Amino acid sequence: MRQLTAFMRKEWLESVRTGKVTILLLLFIGFGILNPAIAKLTPRLLTLMSESLSETGLSVSAVKVDALTSWAQFYKNAPLGLIVFLLVFSGTLTNEYLKGTLINLVTKGLRRWKIIASKGIVLAAFWTAGYWLCYVVTYGYNAYFWDNGAAAHLFFSAFCFYALGIWLISLILAMSAFFGSGSGVMLGVGGSFLIVYLLGLLPRIAEYLPAYLLNASNLTTGNGQPADYAAAIAVTSVWIVLNVVLAVLRFNRKLL
Repeated sequence: MRQLTAFMRKEWLESVRTGKVTILLLLFIGFGILNPAIAKLTPRLLTLMSESLSETGLSVSAVKVDALTSWAQFYKNAPLGLIVFLLVFSGTLTNEYLKGTLINLVTKGLRRWKIIASKGIVLAAFWTAGYWLCYVVTYGYNAYFWDNGAAAHLFFSAFCFYALGIWLISLILAMSAFFGSGSGVMLGVGGSFLIVYLLGLLPRIAEYLPAYLLNASNLTTGNGQPADYAAAIAVTSVWIVLNVVLAVLRFNRKLL
Protein backbone atom coordinates (compact mmCIF):
# COMPACT_ATOMS: atom_id res chain seq x y z
CA MET A 1 0.00 0.00 0.00
CA ARG A 2 2.88 2.37 0.73
CA GLN A 3 4.31 1.79 -2.74
CA LEU A 4 0.95 2.53 -4.36
CA THR A 5 0.48 5.69 -2.31
CA ALA A 6 4.03 6.86 -2.97
CA PHE A 7 3.68 6.36 -6.74
CA MET A 8 0.35 8.19 -6.76
CA ARG A 9 1.99 11.08 -4.90
CA LYS A 10 4.72 11.10 -7.55
CA GLU A 11 2.07 11.28 -10.28
CA TRP A 12 0.34 14.17 -8.54
CA LEU A 13 3.54 16.18 -8.03
CA GLU A 14 4.64 15.58 -11.61
CA SER A 15 1.26 16.74 -12.94
CA VAL A 16 1.52 19.90 -10.84
CA ARG A 17 5.09 20.63 -11.95
CA THR A 18 4.34 20.11 -15.63
CA GLY A 19 1.30 22.38 -15.47
CA LYS A 20 -1.24 19.68 -16.30
CA VAL A 21 -3.31 20.43 -13.20
CA THR A 22 -3.38 24.13 -14.10
CA ILE A 23 -4.47 23.31 -17.65
CA LEU A 24 -7.30 21.13 -16.35
CA LEU A 25 -8.50 23.76 -13.89
CA LEU A 26 -8.56 26.48 -16.53
CA LEU A 27 -10.16 24.15 -19.07
CA PHE A 28 -13.03 22.86 -16.96
CA ILE A 29 -13.74 26.07 -15.07
CA GLY A 30 -13.62 27.93 -18.37
CA PHE A 31 -16.14 25.56 -19.95
CA GLY A 32 -18.30 25.74 -16.83
CA ILE A 33 -18.53 29.52 -17.20
CA LEU A 34 -18.74 29.46 -20.99
CA ASN A 35 -21.83 27.23 -21.11
CA PRO A 36 -24.25 29.68 -19.42
CA ALA A 37 -22.39 32.68 -20.89
CA ILE A 38 -23.09 31.55 -24.46
CA ALA A 39 -26.72 30.87 -23.58
CA LYS A 40 -27.05 34.28 -21.93
CA LEU A 41 -25.47 36.10 -24.87
CA THR A 42 -27.41 34.25 -27.58
CA PRO A 43 -30.42 36.67 -27.65
CA ARG A 44 -28.10 39.70 -27.87
CA LEU A 45 -26.11 38.12 -30.69
CA LEU A 46 -29.29 37.33 -32.57
CA THR A 47 -30.46 40.91 -32.08
CA LEU A 48 -27.24 42.21 -33.60
CA MET A 49 -27.57 39.75 -36.46
CA SER A 50 -31.18 40.70 -37.09
CA GLU A 51 -30.18 44.33 -37.65
CA SER A 52 -27.70 43.40 -40.36
CA LEU A 53 -29.88 40.70 -41.89
CA SER A 54 -32.91 42.97 -42.07
CA GLU A 55 -31.17 44.90 -44.82
CA THR A 56 -31.15 41.75 -46.95
CA GLY A 57 -34.80 41.03 -46.32
CA LEU A 58 -34.20 38.26 -43.78
CA SER A 59 -35.61 38.30 -40.27
CA VAL A 60 -34.53 36.52 -37.09
CA SER A 61 -37.26 35.51 -34.67
CA ALA A 62 -36.88 35.82 -30.92
CA VAL A 63 -35.27 32.86 -29.18
CA LYS A 64 -36.25 31.69 -25.72
CA VAL A 65 -33.20 31.05 -23.56
CA ASP A 66 -33.34 29.06 -20.34
CA ALA A 67 -31.34 26.49 -18.37
CA LEU A 68 -31.91 23.90 -21.11
CA THR A 69 -30.03 26.12 -23.55
CA SER A 70 -27.05 26.21 -21.20
CA TRP A 71 -27.13 22.46 -20.56
CA ALA A 72 -27.27 21.84 -24.31
CA GLN A 73 -24.08 23.90 -24.55
CA PHE A 74 -22.60 21.86 -21.70
CA TYR A 75 -22.99 18.65 -23.71
CA LYS A 76 -21.55 20.33 -26.81
CA ASN A 77 -18.42 21.41 -24.93
CA ALA A 78 -18.00 18.26 -22.83
CA PRO A 79 -16.59 16.14 -25.72
CA LEU A 80 -14.04 18.85 -26.48
CA GLY A 81 -13.00 18.93 -22.83
CA LEU A 82 -12.65 15.16 -22.83
CA ILE A 83 -10.52 15.22 -25.99
CA VAL A 84 -8.16 17.79 -24.47
CA PHE A 85 -7.98 15.71 -21.28
CA LEU A 86 -7.07 12.57 -23.24
CA LEU A 87 -4.44 14.43 -25.25
CA VAL A 88 -2.84 15.83 -22.09
CA PHE A 89 -2.64 12.43 -20.40
CA SER A 90 -2.18 10.11 -23.38
CA GLY A 91 1.53 9.81 -22.55
CA THR A 92 1.03 8.92 -18.92
CA LEU A 93 2.89 5.61 -19.36
CA THR A 94 4.73 6.13 -22.63
CA ASN A 95 6.62 9.11 -21.21
CA GLU A 96 7.88 6.81 -18.48
CA TYR A 97 9.16 4.41 -21.16
CA LEU A 98 11.07 7.20 -22.88
CA LYS A 99 12.62 8.47 -19.65
CA GLY A 100 13.41 4.96 -18.40
CA THR A 101 12.15 5.83 -14.92
CA LEU A 102 10.16 2.62 -14.50
CA ILE A 103 13.21 0.37 -14.78
CA ASN A 104 14.71 1.53 -11.49
CA LEU A 105 11.35 1.39 -9.72
CA VAL A 106 10.61 -2.16 -10.90
CA THR A 107 14.12 -3.42 -10.06
CA LYS A 108 13.69 -1.97 -6.55
CA GLY A 109 10.59 -4.08 -5.98
CA LEU A 110 7.67 -1.99 -7.21
CA ARG A 111 5.01 -4.38 -8.48
CA ARG A 112 3.96 -3.64 -12.03
CA TRP A 113 0.25 -3.86 -11.31
CA LYS A 114 0.68 -1.01 -8.83
CA ILE A 115 2.02 1.19 -11.61
CA ILE A 116 -1.11 0.58 -13.68
CA ALA A 117 -3.32 0.99 -10.61
CA SER A 118 -1.75 4.28 -9.55
CA LYS A 119 -1.88 5.69 -13.09
CA GLY A 120 -5.53 4.69 -13.42
CA ILE A 121 -6.53 6.08 -10.03
CA VAL A 122 -4.82 9.42 -10.64
CA LEU A 123 -6.30 9.80 -14.14
CA ALA A 124 -9.76 8.89 -12.87
CA ALA A 125 -9.36 11.36 -10.00
CA PHE A 126 -8.34 14.17 -12.35
CA TRP A 127 -11.23 13.43 -14.70
CA THR A 128 -13.66 13.21 -11.79
CA ALA A 129 -12.52 16.50 -10.25
CA GLY A 130 -12.38 18.38 -13.56
CA TYR A 131 -15.62 17.13 -15.06
CA TRP A 132 -17.76 17.56 -11.96
CA LEU A 133 -16.19 20.95 -11.27
CA CYS A 134 -17.39 22.01 -14.72
CA TYR A 135 -20.81 20.56 -13.93
CA VAL A 136 -21.07 22.40 -10.59
CA VAL A 137 -20.00 25.73 -12.10
CA THR A 138 -22.55 25.38 -14.90
CA TYR A 139 -25.24 24.27 -12.45
CA GLY A 140 -24.57 27.24 -10.17
CA TYR A 141 -24.75 29.83 -12.95
CA ASN A 142 -27.86 28.20 -14.39
CA ALA A 143 -29.53 28.30 -10.99
CA TYR A 144 -28.65 31.98 -10.67
CA PHE A 145 -29.84 33.07 -14.13
CA TRP A 146 -32.71 30.65 -14.70
CA ASP A 147 -34.09 27.50 -13.05
CA ASN A 148 -32.45 24.08 -13.33
CA GLY A 149 -35.86 22.57 -12.74
CA ALA A 150 -36.50 22.99 -16.46
CA ALA A 151 -34.00 20.19 -17.15
CA ALA A 152 -34.84 16.57 -16.30
CA HIS A 153 -32.47 13.89 -15.00
CA LEU A 154 -29.58 16.33 -14.80
CA PHE A 155 -27.24 14.28 -12.65
CA PHE A 156 -27.88 10.97 -14.40
CA SER A 157 -27.36 12.39 -17.88
CA ALA A 158 -24.09 13.99 -16.70
CA PHE A 159 -23.05 10.71 -15.09
CA CYS A 160 -23.46 8.87 -18.40
CA PHE A 161 -20.90 11.11 -20.09
CA TYR A 162 -18.66 10.85 -17.03
CA ALA A 163 -18.75 7.04 -17.35
CA LEU A 164 -17.79 7.35 -21.01
CA GLY A 165 -14.73 9.32 -19.92
CA ILE A 166 -13.72 6.61 -17.43
CA TRP A 167 -14.03 4.03 -20.21
CA LEU A 168 -11.71 6.04 -22.45
CA ILE A 169 -9.22 6.39 -19.57
CA SER A 170 -9.22 2.60 -19.20
CA LEU A 171 -8.51 2.40 -22.93
CA ILE A 172 -5.50 4.68 -22.45
CA LEU A 173 -4.14 2.25 -19.85
CA ALA A 174 -4.72 -0.75 -22.12
CA MET A 175 -3.22 0.91 -25.19
CA SER A 176 -0.24 2.19 -23.17
CA ALA A 177 0.61 -1.40 -22.30
CA PHE A 178 0.84 -2.22 -26.01
CA PHE A 179 2.24 0.93 -27.62
CA GLY A 180 5.42 2.80 -26.81
CA SER A 181 4.42 6.32 -27.85
CA GLY A 182 1.68 8.77 -26.96
CA SER A 183 0.64 9.07 -30.60
CA GLY A 184 0.23 5.31 -30.81
CA VAL A 185 -1.91 5.34 -27.69
CA MET A 186 -4.15 8.10 -29.05
CA LEU A 187 -4.52 6.31 -32.39
CA GLY A 188 -5.49 3.15 -30.53
CA VAL A 189 -7.98 4.95 -28.31
CA GLY A 190 -9.40 6.98 -31.20
CA GLY A 191 -9.64 3.94 -33.44
CA SER A 192 -11.38 1.92 -30.74
CA PHE A 193 -13.91 4.67 -30.13
CA LEU A 194 -14.53 5.06 -33.86
CA ILE A 195 -15.23 1.34 -34.23
CA VAL A 196 -17.61 1.38 -31.26
CA TYR A 197 -19.31 4.52 -32.60
CA LEU A 198 -19.81 2.96 -36.04
CA LEU A 199 -21.15 -0.23 -34.48
CA GLY A 200 -23.58 1.98 -32.60
CA LEU A 201 -25.21 2.83 -35.92
CA LEU A 202 -26.62 -0.71 -35.90
CA PRO A 203 -29.97 -0.43 -34.09
CA ARG A 204 -29.88 -3.93 -32.61
CA ILE A 205 -26.71 -3.42 -30.59
CA ALA A 206 -26.56 0.38 -30.22
CA GLU A 207 -28.01 0.50 -26.71
CA TYR A 208 -25.36 -1.93 -25.42
CA LEU A 209 -22.33 0.11 -26.44
CA PRO A 210 -20.43 2.85 -24.55
CA ALA A 211 -20.98 5.33 -27.41
CA TYR A 212 -24.72 5.14 -26.70
CA LEU A 213 -24.07 7.12 -23.52
CA LEU A 214 -23.53 10.21 -25.68
CA ASN A 215 -27.29 10.23 -26.27
CA ALA A 216 -28.00 10.62 -22.55
CA SER A 217 -28.02 14.39 -23.01
CA ASN A 218 -31.49 13.91 -24.51
CA LEU A 219 -32.75 13.05 -21.04
CA THR A 220 -32.55 16.69 -20.00
CA THR A 221 -35.32 17.55 -22.45
CA GLY A 222 -37.49 14.65 -21.29
CA ASN A 223 -36.67 12.38 -24.23
CA GLY A 224 -36.31 8.92 -22.71
CA GLN A 225 -35.77 7.52 -19.24
CA PRO A 226 -32.60 6.61 -17.28
CA ALA A 227 -33.52 2.93 -17.59
CA ASP A 228 -32.89 3.21 -21.33
CA TYR A 229 -29.16 3.51 -20.60
CA ALA A 230 -28.86 0.75 -18.01
CA ALA A 231 -27.52 -1.79 -20.53
CA ALA A 232 -24.92 0.64 -21.90
CA ILE A 233 -23.72 1.51 -18.40
CA ALA A 234 -23.47 -2.18 -17.45
CA VAL A 235 -21.49 -3.07 -20.58
CA THR A 236 -19.26 -0.02 -20.14
CA SER A 237 -18.54 -0.95 -16.51
CA VAL A 238 -17.55 -4.50 -17.45
CA TRP A 239 -15.46 -3.20 -20.34
CA ILE A 240 -13.59 -0.82 -18.00
CA VAL A 241 -12.64 -3.72 -15.73
CA LEU A 242 -11.54 -5.82 -18.72
CA ASN A 243 -9.40 -2.97 -20.05
CA VAL A 244 -7.63 -2.61 -16.70
CA VAL A 245 -7.07 -6.37 -16.43
CA LEU A 246 -5.73 -6.45 -19.99
CA ALA A 247 -3.43 -3.53 -19.20
CA VAL A 248 -2.02 -5.31 -16.14
CA LEU A 249 -1.52 -8.65 -17.94
CA ARG A 250 0.19 -7.04 -20.91
CA PHE A 251 2.27 -4.63 -18.82
CA ASN A 252 3.57 -7.53 -16.73
CA ARG A 253 5.19 -8.95 -19.89
CA LYS A 254 6.27 -5.66 -21.43
CA LEU A 255 9.98 -5.00 -21.87
CA LEU A 256 10.76 -1.67 -20.19
